Amino acid sequence: MMAEKPVSAEEVAEVVRAHARISAVGGRTKPALVGEGKELGLSGLTGITDYKASEYTFTARAGTTIREVEEVLKAKRQYLPFDPLFAESGATLGGTVASGACGPGRFRFGGLRDFFIGVQFVDGAGELVRSGGKVVKNAAGFDLPKFLVGSMGRFGVMTELSFKVFPAPFETVNLSVICPDHVSAVERLAEVASSRWEADALEYDPSGKTILLRLGGPGEALDQICEEIEGRWPGEVEQFKGTTGWRDLREARWAQGAFLVKVPITLSRVS
Repeated sequence: MMAEKPVSAEEVAEVVRAHARISAVGGRTKPALVGEGKELGLSGLTGITDYKASEYTFTARAGTTIREVEEVLKAKRQYLPFDPLFAESGATLGGTVASGACGPGRFRFGGLRDFFIGVQFVDGAGELVRSGGKVVKNAAGFDLPKFLVGSMGRFGVMTELSFKVFPAPFETVNLSVICPDHVSAVERLAEVASSRWEADALEYDPSGKTILLRLGGPGEALDQICEEIEGRWPGEVEQFKGTTGWRDLREARWAQGAFLVKVPITLSRVS
């Protein structure tokens, strides 16, 4: 009898072979590309199957939530630098890769595709395919894991994924820079982006004309950088504690009830 809630890659393959069209579902934090076909829930494919903290890599099933992964990594002072979106809402690893969604952290460290190193998935014929690896290494050939990032499940149902991770910074400082207008905000964004301050994350809130920066590193170095930034824009820079502002960005709370569209554009074209 076919499993309605598969708990293995083999059961996922069985469902795919039995249906002409499949719509894979994870944490339901993002809309699917199409709503047609057999709905294939991956909530039964959960758990971290391999974690090599000393090698900064882990492997987990596609239905594993981002929150679970972050808790495990946090215990070893490691993290996913690209700030996966909708972690608090229940986003899964598979859905995150399928959507290609990244948060503020991609500014310095790169996006999801830069940390996605291996995958097992079921193709349209119901065959299990594995590409990449569970450790970071140089390899020749087509990089299928990156091909699946942002694919919205069109090329296969991912069942297991491998990532590399980074060590967490010793300390973190959050700064907000109040800007008099949007033009000056764009100029300051460009200055921060090209400066030696090396912000881990950089965002702009147009409603409050406020730039948000996240800095990470040793305490003494952060103190010096903060002094430089505060001296650059006297009276317009404030430190804020906690992660509420960044959580709101990662949960896209500023876009509730709206369509979220990513448009690549240079700062010089923003007005």
